[in-house]
Amino acid sequence: MTISSLIKYLIDLLAVLLLALGIKGLSKVRSARYANRLAAVAMALSVVGVLVNSLGDKGIPITAWTWIIFGTVLGGSLGMITAQRVPMTAMPETVALFNGCGGMSSLLVAIGVALFPINDGFGGLNNDLIGILSIVVSIFVGAITFSGSLVAMAKLQGWLSTPTWMQNKLRHVFNIAFAALSLVAAIELIRGGEAGLWLLVISSSLLGIGVTLAIGGADMPVVISLLNSYSGVAAAAAGFVVGSQLLIVAGAMVGAAGLILTQVMCNGMNRSLTSVLFGGALGAGSVADSGGEYINITSCSVEECALTLEAAERVVVVPGYGLAVAQAQHTLREVTRALETSGIKVCYAIHPVAGRMPGHMNVLLAEADVPYEQLLEMDVINPEFPAVDVVLVLGANDVVNPQAKNDSSSPLYGMPVLDVQEAQTVFVVKRGMSAGYSGIKNDLFEMTNTSMVFGDAKKVLGDLLVELKELGVGKKG
Repeated sequence: MTISSLIKYLIDLLAVLLLALGIKGLSKVRSARYANRLAAVAMALSVVGVLVNSLGDKGIPITAWTWIIFGTVLGGSLGMITAQRVPMTAMPETVALFNGCGGMSSLLVAIGVALFPINDGFGGLNNDLIGILSIVVSIFVGAITFSGSLVAMAKLQGWLSTPTWMQNKLRHVFNIAFAALSLVAAIELIRGGEAGLWLLVISSSLLGIGVTLAIGGADMPVVISLLNSYSGVAAAAAGFVVGSQLLIVAGAMVGAAGLILTQVMCNGMNRSLTSVLFGGALGAGSVADSGGEYINITSCSVEECALTLEAAERVVVVPGYGLAVAQAQHTLREVTRALETSGIKVCYAIHPVAGRMPGHMNVLLAEADVPYEQLLEMDVINPEFPAVDVVLVLGANDVVNPQAKNDSSSPLYGMPVLDVQEAQTVFVVKRGMSAGYSGIKNDLFEMTNTSMVFGDAKKVLGDLLVELKELGVGKKG
């Protein structure tokens, strides 16, 4: 073993350790930011390890350095600009795009090695079966991840909707055809035919589009976590292609973590992964075809809401996507600070699939410096709702719908939801009476202890803060 190889081995070992610690740290709100930086350092070390090894073995040509520097500067600049400018409401789309970039990277690596074999063989493996199969898997999974992530991003952004013909079983015929074509292409590529390479890229990309396009918006949290897992699998396969142990380990960890998160999301929605990928598109319905129009709606003013909050001892806030759209998390934090200053106990009920991606509400509230101790998961807060004086629902819909427990004919039936209806008083802040992403009527809105406060969440919370201050809430006694 040369000195450069030994240095690369030690750097890779350190990078794997840091990456593992980073992924572990992401499981808690308190350590998530630090863990993310730790994982970024691990990836930077991995790049350094590759460069050190290349310098020691053969040296890097000037032309290669040009591309390395250009790619580093361009990619780093785009990442920095994205991190600074993307609003929290667009974070799900950004995560989907990043998943797609990971898949595309693995895809391009595999194509490059297939077209320009290392040491006259795939990935330096001398054309053995493992090397060829690694290229096939990297291309297949990478292409599905890339095209599927772009479709997911476009659907979340509102640029795409599920076509009518994709909502029936005809879509399965097309997807099966693309899968069969991918199998034929893979066999041809293994046999050494270059035509199979491009056929596999095209058929896999079309399969990614076909599978993702049919999935409804309510299932997007599951799709994003699954695509994250795919990107890890593609990276691990690319590691076999280029002979990188670090890439194999990192890809395997990301793939496993993404798969676990996918299962958590499915459990949170009471949906199987099979029903998400191959079932009907949840979210294609409307209020008119899922329970009729609202009849017994009670609306109230911000002043009435403020008076009720002033007299409360315990308040629970349920954040949803509407809070993110209004970018009202900072205003919400001012309101809860005022309540806490007056001795009112405040916490936040977090549903695992609230928002448009896993952990969306946690990230949103962390941005507003909400103490992580106040973020309570559904299993923790549900038994406590009967003792809660006021629940303030902000932009959440499907995750607080009692139909999930009371109506066996509802598409939401069986999905774990927050039992906000058990509280003494519920205020729901919404712009109008439109249905949630699942398209299902919400029975909570017609309950006797529920009042609707209509308006944009940021404006309503701003007005609520003014009313609370006029009532003396927020002043230390």
